Amino acid sequence: MTHLQEEMERRSLLTSGVGWRALVFGAYIVFLTGAALVFVFVFKQAQAPLAMLEAAPPATGPRRMGPPAIPATGPTTAPTTTTAPTTGTAPASRPATAPATKKWTPPRFTARRRARDAMVRTIRRYGLTDSAVLAAMTAVPRHEFVPRSRLSAAYDDNPLPIGYAQPISQPYIVAEMTRQLQLKPTSRVLEIGTGSGYQAAVLTEFTPHVYSIEIVEPLATSAAKRLKRLGYDVVRARHGDGYYGWKGEKNFDAIIVTCAAGQIPPPLVRQLAPGGRMVIPVGSPFAVQSLMLVTKDSAGRVRSRSLMSVRFVPLTHVDAPAK
Repeated sequence: MTHLQEEMERRSLLTSGVGWRALVFGAYIVFLTGAALVFVFVFKQAQAPLAMLEAAPPATGPRRMGPPAIPATGPTTAPTTTTAPTTGTAPASRPATAPATKKWTPPRFTARRRARDAMVRTIRRYGLTDSAVLAAMTAVPRHEFVPRSRLSAAYDDNPLPIGYAQPISQPYIVAEMTRQLQLKPTSRVLEIGTGSGYQAAVLTEFTPHVYSIEIVEPLATSAAKRLKRLGYDVVRARHGDGYYGWKGEKNFDAIIVTCAAGQIPPPLVRQLAPGGRMVIPVGSPFAVQSLMLVTKDSAGRVRSRSLMSVRFVPLTHVDAPAK
């Protein structure tokens, strides 16, 4: 073989080798491109249902946690486990026709609110922080329970005369005596000495079951009218001798006496319910007395202790209970 022939054969082999490599490389590129297109197509098909779910609004409103709501087109008859039958006998655990109980809502007043707020700030300075008592003192308009001649001093921290040698008590004393009773909405409370009706109105901020007795008849009459006019018509006020309590009633959860007795009246102790509390000033007339807290336990045992020194007008009463 000549030199020229050898060179031509070598070049032919090189050319054919390059061709095969190019062909293989091209096939590899086509394969990768096809695989990529298939992957993209499959991915888009998989994502399409998710996109539709996210964009579509819920068919029956938002989902809620917990049990499903009762459909609006449910049964017209309520389940017997939750609704009593409309005919026949009611369950033994309650009466067939339970009387409706009207919730007591004390009246509210806007006049002289700033003066009442100032009065309550003064009461706070004594260390009294009971929020319910302070709210009651804020709510009741003291200026409605003092004579016209004393209106400018209605919210001073002092007792004020109301006629017939009787006063309206100092605001702090009213608040503290009320606090000591520890009243609840169901408490039955007896007040001895209605006066102008201010203390009785404060008591109604805690319970509608308020009984009040005044021995001075003109004061008893005017207080009853005033309480009714102002909206405190739940107070049962009457003229009578408070030493003997409320005739025909007993088991008061709380008794408050707003005049000083020489000793704790036994009739009031008898009318105090087991677990009850009584607040009463005890001592000589027109002298420094002791404000006493009297308690009766569930066994009927009576205990008393002194709370503070006070000065009240005397408790007056006749020698025998009124017929």
